[in-house]
Amino acid sequence: MIRTGIGYDVHPFAEGRRLVLGGVEIPAERGLAGHSDADVLLHAIADALLGAAGLGDIGLHFPPSEARWRDADSRDLLRRVVELLGEAWLIANVDATVVAESPRIGPYREAMRATIAATLGIEPERVNVKATTNEGLGFIGRVEGIAALAIATLQQR
Repeated sequence: MIRTGIGYDVHPFAEGRRLVLGGVEIPAERGLAGHSDADVLLHAIADALLGAAGLGDIGLHFPPSEARWRDADSRDLLRRVVELLGEAWLIANVDATVVAESPRIGPYREAMRATIAATLGIEPERVNVKATTNEGLGFIGRVEGIAALAIATLQQR
């Protein structure tokens, strides 16, 4: 059996926070606001994986109402998602898109792919990271935040 899931996440920019995307810290004047490290890319991937497996969403497993997830490293959350998939599911591939006017993702793309693959325990060839802008439109276009979308395909073992 093959199953596919979609994930989406968005966080606003905030002063005094690190900017972490795809598990990679990116030098920036502002980071993203959120209960955890606010890594929109890893959150979207986690939701895509959970959705494909029929296991709910990231908010169900890591609710912001729980203090233990405050400032959590999203790589740890993603590792926990992989544990939830267990031996039942093989991650066939993950394809993700970061939607942001700034920063430019290109210089960090390969580091993100490698970090995501290592976190998921799969080969980098199974992970694709793309980026686009919002052409100056909406909250993303006004550089108020960043969004990410992901799709994941799982194969039953």
